[in-house]
Amino acid sequence: MANSANQNQKLNGKLSTIAVDTYRWMVLARTFEDRISNIYRAGKIVGGVYVGKGQEAFSASLASQLMKGQDIYSPLIRDMAGRAAFGEPLIDAARTYLGSAQGPSVGRDGNVHRGNSQEGMPTMISHLGAMISVVCGMLFARRLRKKLNTVVGAACIGDGATSTGAFHEALNMAAVEKLPLIISIANNQFAYSTPTDRQFACNELVDRAAGYGVNGININGTDLVECIEGFEKVISLARAGDGPQIVVGNLLRLSGHGEHDDAPYVSNEMRSSDLGQDCLLKAKNKIIEESWCTENECNEIQEQATVEVNAAIAQAESEKGPNPYSHDWNAYSSPSFRK
Repeated sequence: MANSANQNQKLNGKLSTIAVDTYRWMVLARTFEDRISNIYRAGKIVGGVYVGKGQEAFSASLASQLMKGQDIYSPLIRDMAGRAAFGEPLIDAARTYLGSAQGPSVGRDGNVHRGNSQEGMPTMISHLGAMISVVCGMLFARRLRKKLNTVVGAACIGDGATSTGAFHEALNMAAVEKLPLIISIANNQFAYSTPTDRQFACNELVDRAAGYGVNGININGTDLVECIEGFEKVISLARAGDGPQIVVGNLLRLSGHGEHDDAPYVSNEMRSSDLGQDCLLKAKNKIIEESWCTENECNEIQEQATVEVNAAIAQAESEKGPNPYSHDWNAYSSPSFRK
């Protein structure tokens, strides 16, 4: 009995540490994207702004449990929380949105097409399932070089991407090769404005996993603890050689498809449903209820996030954009791409 109690205490201690760390990334992402949205509405950002409001728990719970410097993580447009948790510097995000020549895209991109393949985060292709094949290729290349070992690769997509050929081809290949692939599907109920009942005929999106012979699980994407435990399970399975894993997080994006979209296609009934709950508020209430953090400590996390976001934005705003008359636009020879 004593051993069982000690084991439960250790498990609870591990969960509390991961939960609080993940909550920090969620707060940082929400604070940053709220600020970016305001700057966009002021007309100071060229291009689109796509935020992950309502998806932070699902996004950060995956990335925070991957091994930095070893695993592969391919985020999508609503994965600011995951990007931060995987180690992307906040200044890189700020510089990309604000067009700084010192950013990872050298001022060429106006939103989220950024990455660092040398750190295991490939630059995002827009999008619709295309990054699954990229991650599969990276995993297969490591296998050929006998460097796969216990590496896992994670690709993030939305529900709409599961209806594309890219999804089918990549998942089919990964299943046949038993690659240690995790496909994180944020089922936010709409592919832009197309509802799920016009996207697939199966009862649940996760039912598609069986057709490929892979494991699939459904989780509540608004529940931080459920997200952490779900991803912990599939990461362990993939790392142990059990092949591709699909995780479907059921949730609702709490904004439009982008900041240009006020989402009139989302009903008030859906907004007030369990899917429409704010994962950030739920996470805060949970960690306070479990005594993993106090109210004051949660406030400190928010204050620290605000300081970091303000500093990154101020830095990026002070930097110049690229000069078309002197800048080297050759991506393959640019010093920024040789780092």
